[in-house]
Amino acid sequence: MSGIAKDVLLAPIYLYQGHKVKRDTVRLPEPDGERHGHIQLGDSQLRDSAKMAVSKITRTLSLMIVGDSAAAGVGSLTQQEALAGKLIPALQQQPVINAHFDALNWELQATTGHTSFDILRRLYILPTPSQPVDIMVLSVGVNDTTSNVSTAKWQHQLEQIITIAQRKFGVQTLIFSSLPPMAQMPALPSPLNNFIGAKATKLDQVLQDVCAKYNDVHYMAANFTLMTEKHANGTPIDSATMFASDGFHPSSLTYGFWAQQLAELMGQLLGSSFDNVVINNKNDY
Repeated sequence: MSGIAKDVLLAPIYLYQGHKVKRDTVRLPEPDGERHGHIQLGDSQLRDSAKMAVSKITRTLSLMIVGDSAAAGVGSLTQQEALAGKLIPALQQQPVINAHFDALNWELQATTGHTSFDILRRLYILPTPSQPVDIMVLSVGVNDTTSNVSTAKWQHQLEQIITIAQRKFGVQTLIFSSLPPMAQMPALPSPLNNFIGAKATKLDQVLQDVCAKYNDVHYMAANFTLMTEKHANGTPIDSATMFASDGFHPSSLTYGFWAQQLAELMGQLLGSSFDNVVINNKNDY
């Protein structure tokens, strides 16, 4: 039996389970806490040595986190335990960031339930920043999956998000985080979890393909198995630990792993960009 035929036969079960999940799943609030900030960075000796190698670099790193309930930190009690709150100290531990930047300006623009269309509309409404955004991180796709958006519409809206991010916000580096492993979400019963998981996988592949078409747009696979091996001494993460009490959103532990992987990727990308500046400066002589 083909996948399509199987889904047609199981459609009444999917509908029943979907309504039940929507009715019974606990609605967790967005966590309290700051959604923007300015912090000092770096080691003065590292920065002085960086000045010798690279000139005319941005002294303040501008970061913008945009997206859905996961970006907003749902599943944690406070923003300090959520993605943004975990990401900022993780960035402070990155040597290349400390070496090249004096400060970090960060901003969180995320709302529960936001689809790719909602995020696109939000970016249109937000005022144009006074300074370009160095790095924008996007968490999107879960709500597009549950609303059964078409792959064509998903692709178009992703491309529009990239366009407005680069043109209006002057984003230098854009990072899309992969869709989460939705088939593993404890809130989704079988066979609905497999149906939703397959849809999420399809949208995630489109996301990868779109990112590959653009310069300075990156796809980051949130590899929780790898993150566990690197940061939790190889301790396996089961579904109950990976997800919050609603069985749908990340737990604070998962936010920490996610933030660490993002920080490491940002460090690598910024390091590469500064290396290119050094090479270009040498070629000018």
